[in-house]
Amino acid sequence: MRIRDWPSLERPREKLLARSAVALSDAELLAIFLGSGLRGQDAVATARQLLERHGPLRALLELPAPQMARLPGLGPARACMLSAALELCNRWLAAGLERGEALTDPASAGRYFAQRLRGQAIEVFAVLFLDTRHRALGFEELFRGTIDGAEVHPREVVRRALAHNAAAVIVGHNHPSGNPEPSAADRAVTAQLKQSLALVDVRLLDHFVVGDGTPVSLAARGWV
Repeated sequence: MRIRDWPSLERPREKLLARSAVALSDAELLAIFLGSGLRGQDAVATARQLLERHGPLRALLELPAPQMARLPGLGPARACMLSAALELCNRWLAAGLERGEALTDPASAGRYFAQRLRGQAIEVFAVLFLDTRHRALGFEELFRGTIDGAEVHPREVVRRALAHNAAAVIVGHNHPSGNPEPSAADRAVTAQLKQSLALVDVRLLDHFVVGDGTPVSLAARGWV
């Protein structure tokens, strides 16, 4: 049966309009971009097949566009649409910070670090610099390492905080393994950064570890 022959409120587009995008499964959301499926399949069935073979959804969407374009059921046009949709989402997440809005929800900072660092093949340590009202002054990737570590120099973090005239910072790094659990080294670096920044009256608000799923906040664990 073709999707247009389904009951009205079971079709992905009509379901989205009636109940919002949140009500759709990953396959149904992907099907909206596909428009049609492979021969003998509707778009939802093709979307499910793509997710089963090349998913989950995040892994599929993070494929480089040329690689995505070679997958059955996609092709260059659909791959470009999906890559563009992901980048729109990334820019939406960053928009609040770039407008200079105050960070009132700690989780929003975690999402921002995840958007910037997730999917990196090596470990990257970054810093978000904030003013006295916790509005973003800048974001910098300060240290890049290997697949299992990056050497962090507190002195350089302090230097860049002073250059931004920051009153506070939030730091974060990724674990390419996908496991976001902070290591003993992560906790030690956090303590060193907090101590070094305090010497110049800059507060360390949080340290996020980005892996698969929700970033882990060391502040929420009581380690900042």
